[in-house]
Amino acid sequence: MPVYAKSNDALGTVNRGNAAESGLCTLCQADCAGKCEVWLSCLKGRELLYPRDFGTITSGASNIVAEGVSYQSIRVLGYAYGAHDAPPSAAKGDALFTEVNIGTSFGKAKKTLCDGPFMAGALGSTFIAAKYWDAMAAGCAICGIPIVIGENVVGVDRESVMKDGHIQKSPEMDRRLASYLRYFDGKGAAIVQLNVEDTRNGVAEYLARNYRDKVIVELKWGQGAKDIGGEIQVRDIEYADFLKARGYLVDPDCSQPEVREAYKSRSIHGFARHSRLGYTDLGSWEAVREEFLKSVASLRDLGFERISLKTGAYGMEALALSIRLATEAKLDLLTIDGAGGGTGMSPWDMMEHWGVPPVLLHSQAVKYAQILAAQGHDVVDMSFAGGFAKSSHIFKGLALGAPFTKLICMGRALMIPGFLGSNIEGVLRPANKAKVNGNWDKLPKSVSDRGETAEAIFAGYHDVQKKLGADAMKELPFGAIAMWGMLDKLGAGLQQMMAGARKFSIQALDRDDIAAANRETARETGLPFITDIGDERAREILKKKF
Repeated sequence: MPVYAKSNDALGTVNRGNAAESGLCTLCQADCAGKCEVWLSCLKGRELLYPRDFGTITSGASNIVAEGVSYQSIRVLGYAYGAHDAPPSAAKGDALFTEVNIGTSFGKAKKTLCDGPFMAGALGSTFIAAKYWDAMAAGCAICGIPIVIGENVVGVDRESVMKDGHIQKSPEMDRRLASYLRYFDGKGAAIVQLNVEDTRNGVAEYLARNYRDKVIVELKWGQGAKDIGGEIQVRDIEYADFLKARGYLVDPDCSQPEVREAYKSRSIHGFARHSRLGYTDLGSWEAVREEFLKSVASLRDLGFERISLKTGAYGMEALALSIRLATEAKLDLLTIDGAGGGTGMSPWDMMEHWGVPPVLLHSQAVKYAQILAAQGHDVVDMSFAGGFAKSSHIFKGLALGAPFTKLICMGRALMIPGFLGSNIEGVLRPANKAKVNGNWDKLPKSVSDRGETAEAIFAGYHDVQKKLGADAMKELPFGAIAMWGMLDKLGAGLQQMMAGARKFSIQALDRDDIAAANRETARETGLPFITDIGDERAREILKKKF
């Protein structure tokens, strides 16, 4: 297993725990006082694109030589001349990186527009998602990007009302949608996920009655964190009883006398709630196809115009099937989640050892999409997920998946602004501390060094105020301001890399903009080795007579 650096002296960032490829700690805590790169980006914004202490330092990269096969072993290419989808200023040689358009869209019959090629992945029934939802949803909305309400939100809602096994009222679903739609200005989307339990509970029908024109519904096959249904952990036995009555698997079984005695004596401290596995009654891909197309047809009958699919880090057959069926059903988006990440509770050993790593999964997805495109099919738009957190990651994912990939989906990285902003808000607005789930009693030095007010702490504060107005800032969660800063940094970094590749729109990106840094990566991804790209043209230049 590769070991990733826990600190970056040039940027002044450091990880509290072990670092993953994304640059995040493997265990990200809501009360963290900093300061990994994502955490610090929430405060500094695009300032963090550059080494610290300008004027007194020089700096040099430490990761030029890449080993193994991962997104780290793909290099971003730049070009000395030319321009694609260039602005008028390019004709005069005056183009600037800020003129790069990172806006994107996805969908078939009805396009969904986004201000950037980012989306927040499924934040479902886990308690941490519920606690920080308002901040994350508001942040995604003001930034004009989609956010996914994950599986089981209705099923675990103790205030929800069921009748004949179908949901009639869900305050938690209503709250989550309201948090996003309050700031939604036409860019991005609220996407609501449906797993096996949600389908049984009639969540689609509930959404059709109340939010048909306001949401995209997403069928779920799996995720990169695990290859079984979703889990949460509950601490009190009354809640475990409620979940079991809802039809969930509760482990250990809270209905057993010996388990209740063990809980009473405190030899066990909680219960895991699991969802059912899907398609266990089917034994062939043809049967899955038939069942899947029926599900899509039923959603369309309910009036949903936009439908997406989320699949996990399964093997090649399931990957190909997801691309074929999403294309055949004319879905608006297919999110392909590589192994390793998780925003909630997943078996740790499973997270470490199951499934196809992102770069391998995404490389195969492109090959399969190309097969369908060669047959004349209008291939579904895709989103890649799995440990993305930096501008370079996003550039590589979009280029690797071109022309099919329109978005990069992030989970844990886009939760950090919610944590950090809420902690700061809890200190600066003490009356809001419980409401926003702030964890701090005072600002840590990593924050107070920037200032003692929101205006001083967040680099993006005044940009957000310009967009929303001064009055709106009084109620806007600080986590949304932190989200703005982080995405501003990611967007500016992406613009810089695209400008270097002479690509002035997301649509202009292609696989010629990246290269394999070692022969193994070239073999596995289908990307050319870095010194093979342009080598033939280079020789022609040299052979041309002076």
